[in-house]
Amino acid sequence: MEPKKIAISVGEPAGIGPDILIQTIQSGRKHHLIAHADPDLLVQRAKTLNLPLKLVDPSNKDSLTEGVLAIAPQKLSDKCIPGKLNANNSDYVIRCLDAASEDCLTKSADALVTGPIQKSIINETSIKFTGHTEYLANKMNAPNVVMMLASDKMKVALVTTHIPISQVAGAITTEKLKVIIKILNNNLITHFDIKEPKIMVCGLNPHAGESGHIGHEEEEIIKPALKDLIANGIKVTGPRSADTIFNHENIEKADTFLAMYHDQGLPVIKSSGFGGIANITLGLPIIRTSVDHGTALLLAGSGKTTFSSLKKAIDFASEMSIKK
Repeated sequence: MEPKKIAISVGEPAGIGPDILIQTIQSGRKHHLIAHADPDLLVQRAKTLNLPLKLVDPSNKDSLTEGVLAIAPQKLSDKCIPGKLNANNSDYVIRCLDAASEDCLTKSADALVTGPIQKSIINETSIKFTGHTEYLANKMNAPNVVMMLASDKMKVALVTTHIPISQVAGAITTEKLKVIIKILNNNLITHFDIKEPKIMVCGLNPHAGESGHIGHEEEEIIKPALKDLIANGIKVTGPRSADTIFNHENIEKADTFLAMYHDQGLPVIKSSGFGGIANITLGLPIIRTSVDHGTALLLAGSGKTTFSSLKKAIDFASEMSIKK
């Protein structure tokens, strides 16, 4: 099998993105990793971590070797000190992301893996940035994308992503649910070799609405969507109460869970295996995965970081690009 090319946008330069990438390439790998980052930043961080690093051109086949990393250079806009945010480097973060995603769009790379970013510092500039998922969807004119977190044990997808809780109910419609579940179902078939995905859907309200006694969304919005999808052959069940749906038996049976909002589903999967989870965006014209954590500014340059989530994101990106 020919090694795949995986473009990596390293993320916030003052965070642990550079650290975990440098740690990851200390062992050999099956696929070429191409870092979109400032070479001087990576060299300096490797010295701080006391780890070997040799940067090579993306065409260099030595990039599968321990301690060797292919790089597509992007220069920092300003100085970078580990752990100290600098708003002047926000455009650098976006440039790296744009270049890495463009490589995937032009087929120069097979998949995109994104490192952790600091949304707050980006939004201090003129750049409006809600998150990777929304930014890439807008950039690639993909109106319907699905955020899914995946570990070896379970997968959890979201109907809504980074919006205030006060806006969640109004953002959920029957048509939106049908579109999201179709994307989820199709991607599980295409990229994960699941022939007939079993999707379990959470209710929005406590106890899935208690037959309309605690909210009307289940009866008026969610159930009609699921009924239509079932009639079209999709194996979807629900809505079920979110406080019991994630039990051991269901985790064994379900191929994925669909939560109505960010903090309904993600605490469950993160508490069960934080550090071994990848964030996957479905519905884009490219394959994109990411780490399950933030920039961890206090750990940048300390050598105390773990890189298991980045490895998991790379593993999923590799697997999905092979099966696409």
